[in-house]
Amino acid sequence: MILIDTILLDEQLLSTPFLCDLGKCKGACCTMKGGQGAPVLEQEVEAVQSAIAPASKYLSKRSKDAIAAHGAVEQIDGEFMTVCIDDADCVFVYYEGDVAKCAIEKAYFAEETDFRKPLSCHLFPIRIADFNGPYLYYDEFEGCEPALKHGEKHNVRIPEAVQDALVRAFGEEWYGTLDNVVQEHKKTA
Repeated sequence: MILIDTILLDEQLLSTPFLCDLGKCKGACCTMKGGQGAPVLEQEVEAVQSAIAPASKYLSKRSKDAIAAHGAVEQIDGEFMTVCIDDADCVFVYYEGDVAKCAIEKAYFAEETDFRKPLSCHLFPIRIADFNGPYLYYDEFEGCEPALKHGEKHNVRIPEAVQDALVRAFGEEWYGTLDNVVQEHKKTA
């Protein structure tokens, strides 16, 4: 494990190649089987609710009906998460061809909302656990197999692939320190 300031990181983050390849994975992270959606921080719930209206114009009737019937965020065992449809698709999924994408993020890039998407989605495949403070680890997911190959091909490691999300979560200075560690690790690997 590595400690940067007060953030603990699993070393696997430094060594695992990763770069999303949507053409091959088809947005599998937005359609995971299992019935629980993306984790939503308590302080994000209101932002997710506010993003429903701008995201709605990109959503299917199926998603809009699910949001109308069940809402967009649910709480299970004290944890907030997005609602899923048929134990798989997040309610905010829309499709471009056969690729699942996030309607909140589409609205964000269209400058229709200032909320990009839940931090857990933005950080994926990194997850945050509490280990007397934040502990970042790699959440292996079979659907991301193409990202591992793509990352290897382009020599990109997980923190580099999710730089924007790490900066959003922990700041530019912290990410700069992490990036130095990643680059040193790449030299010795």
